[in-house]
Amino acid sequence: MHLERGRLFESRAADYLTQHGLTILARGYRCRLGELDLVCRDDEHLVIVEVRARGANALCSAVESVDMRKRRRIVQATRYWLMRHAEWQAARIRFDVFAFESVDSADAQIHWIKNAFDAS
Repeated sequence: MHLERGRLFESRAADYLTQHGLTILARGYRCRLGELDLVCRDDEHLVIVEVRARGANALCSAVESVDMRKRRRIVQATRYWLMRHAEWQAARIRFDVFAFESVDSADAQIHWIKNAFDAS
């Protein structure tokens, strides 16, 4: 159930990003170092998008849930992805967060935070 719900929100985020000019290169990329929800192209940028969804009563917001540990795993998985896709190794990389907040209420919101964090 949890995985199905996650894929649903990833799909919604992918649709939104596509409508806003990004090209989806990969969805749900998994490796031993972590997972990348969406790998996209935005002009010459490689954009790694972490998709998060939280209900109205969650302990932290969807954006806040992308903590330092999660960021580190995303960066590690990105490095692994780049080893497998040499054509993108020279590209500028951007890490975005696509957050669905209060998904279980009438006040549901989406936030697309570009450059939410960097690889350092």
